[in-house]
Amino acid sequence: MRHLKYVLTVPAVLPASMARADADGSWGAHMWGGGFGFMGGLTMLIFWGAVIALIVFVVVRPRDTPAQPRETKALDTLQLRFAKGEIDEEEYRRLKAALEK
Repeated sequence: MRHLKYVLTVPAVLPASMARADADGSWGAHMWGGGFGFMGGLTMLIFWGAVIALIVFVVVRPRDTPAQPRETKALDTLQLRFAKGEIDEEEYRRLKAALEK
C-alpha cells in the first residue's frame, strides 16, 4: 500500500511531462497525435486500468478474509485442547459454560 501513491501519481504526471504545445495552438489529433503522441493514449489505458484494478481490489479484498466471531475461535481452541487431552471433560464443560455466557 505504500507504493499506491506512486501508482496513482505516475499516470497523472506522465502526460503533462510529455506534452508540448502545437504551433497553431490547436488540439491536433487529441491523445493519439499532436503533443502527446501515442504515449498519451498508452497513458490513458494505463490510468484507467489502474483505476479499475483499484476498484476491483477494494471490492474483492474484504471478501477474502471472513471475520470469525471471537467466541467461535475460543470454543475451537477449547475443543482442540480437549481433543488433544490437555484438559479433562469436567474442565472442558466448565470452560465451555463460561464461554457461552
